[in-house]
Amino acid sequence: MTPEPIAFLDSGVGGLPYLARARERLPGTRFVYVADRENFPYGEKPRAAIVAAVSSVAERVIARENPRVIVIACNTASVVALPALRARYRLPFVGVVPAVKPAAALSRSRRVGVLATQRTVEGEYLKNLIESHAAGCEVVSVHAAGLVEFVERDLANASAEERTERVRREVQRFRAERIDTLVLGCTHFLHLEPEFRKLLEEEGILLVDSREGVARQVARLAGQGGKADGRPASDSLYVTGSAPIQARYGYFAESFGMRLEGAL
Repeated sequence: MTPEPIAFLDSGVGGLPYLARARERLPGTRFVYVADRENFPYGEKPRAAIVAAVSSVAERVIARENPRVIVIACNTASVVALPALRARYRLPFVGVVPAVKPAAALSRSRRVGVLATQRTVEGEYLKNLIESHAAGCEVVSVHAAGLVEFVERDLANASAEERTERVRREVQRFRAERIDTLVLGCTHFLHLEPEFRKLLEEEGILLVDSREGVARQVARLAGQGGKADGRPASDSLYVTGSAPIQARYGYFAESFGMRLEGAL
């Protein structure tokens, strides 16, 4: 019998670094990833459309793979769609949120930056996070226009210099703000972590994200049930939509040690 996997859902490839961290905690467990390219990006859609899109993908992956845990690996989708998903399905769901709380605890100057999508920056959820967990800090929130699209559509073919320069544009926007800690508040941005980390270290700024907290929660909920007994897991990447599958998804599947299964 095929072990029940852990599934990750996002509008694109943003959640793959989160899957990679969870895989470290649960070796031998099978993972399934769905890139909902049919509805990419979630951040520009009305709330009802996001709920409908995420619910549709969740329904399909449950029917196909019978996962024991589903991670909504997108900040926007987590905030908007998780209540509806938890009301509809009995299996556990894990969301992702900007790592404001650990960033506030780590900041020495009490000045924290958040780089996220426009919907996240302008939404009430981030404001509430800041009020609850960073009340003693000055938090500067900036939305990175076009960075999600760069990761999704251009990263596979971008040179090291192009990646670095694209990240430099975002880092420079915080230079005058005198922050000492920066939160990456969109899962897609983690694909550029090495470039962010290098440039931020030059500025004396600490980089923070929520991967470790999400991985701990996934491991707690998943336990050891359904674990493949000593056999290497065969992890799968699906996309949505009927259009031909672009080569970039093969790049991401190979980069994360997954098999590109086709359309879900």
